Amino acid sequence: MEADQSPERTPDGHFVVVRGRKWRATDPSIPEEPAARLRSHLMSARRAVRDALDQSDARAEAAARARVNRAKVALGERGTPWWEQSDRARRERWEGGLAELDERAPDV
Repeated sequence: MEADQSPERTPDGHFVVVRGRKWRATDPSIPEEPAARLRSHLMSARRAVRDALDQSDARAEAAARARVNRAKVALGERGTPWWEQSDRARRERWEGGLAELDERAPDV
């Protein structure tokens, strides 16, 4: 897959396929601006995991992994599948996750 291509999706749109492996797709109902902010939080948290591992800092690693999980839940990639949630529950999920991540990491 080239950098400017989107990954292959399953016919139902619930999963993306990367190198033959299925991963839950981001909730398509999240508007682009908040989705971009959530992805920014996710990438920042992943970098924090890497840095904590490099420094052998178990507490920082746990905190960073919690941020990764919160971002992935907000994006709909973990937790209750987004296609099984009402529109209201989906919106509450990503809005709540974004508010929490913004509060924890205002520099993103």
